[in-house]
Amino acid sequence: MREKKRTAANLKESGRLRALVVDDAEGIRSYLASLLELKGFEVDTAEDGRKAYHLLEAGAAPDVILMDVMMPGDDGLKTLARMREFDANVPIVMLSVVGTASTIVEAMQLGATDYLNKPFEEEDLEDTLKRVIARDRRPGRSQRRRALRPEQESWVWHSVAMRRIHEVLEQIGDTDVTVLIQGESGCGKEIVARAVHAKSTRKDAPFVKVNCAALPEDLLESELFGYEAGAFTGAASRKPGRFELAHHGTMFLDEIGEMSPGLQAKLLHVLQEGTFTRLGSNEEMDVDVRVVCATHRPLLEMVADKTFREDLYFRLNVVGVEVPPLRQRPEEIPVFAETFLRQYAEEYEKPVPQVSARLLCALESYDYPGNVRELENLIKRLVVLESEESILADLEGGKRTDRAGELEAVLAEVEATAGDIPLREVGRRVAMQAERDTIGMALDKTSWNRKQAARMLGVSYKTLLQKIRDCGLEVHAP
Repeated sequence: MREKKRTAANLKESGRLRALVVDDAEGIRSYLASLLELKGFEVDTAEDGRKAYHLLEAGAAPDVILMDVMMPGDDGLKTLARMREFDANVPIVMLSVVGTASTIVEAMQLGATDYLNKPFEEEDLEDTLKRVIARDRRPGRSQRRRALRPEQESWVWHSVAMRRIHEVLEQIGDTDVTVLIQGESGCGKEIVARAVHAKSTRKDAPFVKVNCAALPEDLLESELFGYEAGAFTGAASRKPGRFELAHHGTMFLDEIGEMSPGLQAKLLHVLQEGTFTRLGSNEEMDVDVRVVCATHRPLLEMVADKTFREDLYFRLNVVGVEVPPLRQRPEEIPVFAETFLRQYAEEYEKPVPQVSARLLCALESYDYPGNVRELENLIKRLVVLESEESILADLEGGKRTDRAGELEAVLAEVEATAGDIPLREVGRRVAMQAERDTIGMALDKTSWNRKQAARMLGVSYKTLLQKIRDCGLEVHAP
């Protein structure tokens, strides 16, 4: 990592931005670092995803992250998912020589802000940086995003099940009881937690969120309670903890089921005594917070297995809220879809897509194992890619089903011919189907602009034309 010359706060005051470059190729790292420094950025670098993530954990505050997809160990997509758990807002641009539509789709699903295919021109990089940073720093953007988030909108409470939860929140609004929110991942537990805060007498004080699953035990402890200078190696100055920051407000502990037994005991002490101690200090500090927790894990079973403290469970579960999965709230799907369409069209400065009757039917009949978060990601992809094809394939299982059917047909042929078809031929046929799907998605994405599709896929124009013929895709050209 390059040595930091100034703190993140000082950089913001000086108007300079910080970039984090993550790539296993030293030449690419050095090239991008030099290029970005010439453009006025302060630059940190990391050679793999694990080191990049540790930089964020240690307090690095980049304004933009440029990250390679293909890296040894934790690759770019895996690191992207972890980074989004840690920081949902920092712009992340993925860099890849792969460039396949499937890679792009997966990156967007995981929260990438944009992508660039290697090799790229300096102008392409500059345009992308301007776009993602302007989008992140546009005046009023964060306020608009918050205004569109579910915790502030009546459409979230559209179904009977959610209206019942809303009634409970109204009843406890003027109390300080702890609330335990349970439900599947992505079903809207944070929305409910923010609504608890918004309806409370603490609504004008801070709402502070900590994801207990995003940090290892030692880092989570310092994040919650803060530390004194010299408390451990690297602790150069005092840092206030999240409990201090939430004083007089609400502390939201997401994924509480991932908290270690040692930290569970310290949390219980805070709840019972209203005091805590910074790491490296013997001085107890008073804190006045309301605690709201959420988890997708079965805490009662964990209590029975002695992996979660029984006394803490009953202390947290004064008011319990069970958020049903989206498949049990089907009347919400069209409302959510329309709202997300408008939200992401505004964010990415694109026209609001017109949804076909086929896609609307597929959206309403899908069972959403990823719940509201999955629906939101599908709509985000629709806005960014400006195509329904990949979404329909996911919802209807069309391309996956076709591929599975073709594989079954090949296996049936192998069995019928007593092994006359060699394994190499089986692999060739299945690979051809995967290649056909990928090229088809790239062509759909580029409206059959073959030069643009070739660049996206990282092949020459001549090679793409040959593969289009080999895959029998020409008959589908508009």
